[in-house]
Amino acid sequence: MADIALAERRQKQGGRKAAAGNVTLTAASPASRLALRAPEPSLGPLSRALGMTLPTTAKTSATSANRRRHSLWLGPDEWLVIDENGADLVAECATSNSLCSAVDVSHRNVAILVDGVGAAACINAGCPQDLSLETFPAGGCSRTVLGKIEVVLFRTAETAFRVEVWRSFSDYAWDFLEDAARDS
Repeated sequence: MADIALAERRQKQGGRKAAAGNVTLTAASPASRLALRAPEPSLGPLSRALGMTLPTTAKTSATSANRRRHSLWLGPDEWLVIDENGADLVAECATSNSLCSAVDVSHRNVAILVDGVGAAACINAGCPQDLSLETFPAGGCSRTVLGKIEVVLFRTAETAFRVEVWRSFSDYAWDFLEDAARDS
């Protein structure tokens, strides 16, 4: 009988940290991530199941009371839900008994935390979006580009961002941000 071998998935940027100029880059801890699509009538039941309101306004987010779960508005019927405690978000959505598409994308994405007074300038080195506080305040989020890749950008505080990037592009994103930090 053949032995069964299980692959161990390692954190892509595991423990990585860098500082340059007025910017600190930190590889975020592993988190659960959910790509959620749902029609308007399902939002109430899904919000109750997830323990937080799903935002319905462009470029906005909602954060749970414990500040460890975030729902980011990506489109009229689309959200990225991030749980830093690693909860089973698909199972939670299933309890809503409502129409939705809930796909676990936890292993697809990694996050890079960009912090410091130069964080917005660092990201703007490769992102055309206006990141001024007036246009993109704390809690703001959007799907955008960074250099040559797509990212989801989430402003967690006045001088802090969470950059969600596909795992296969994370080395590019890290190197890009590290170079930009030196110039910011």
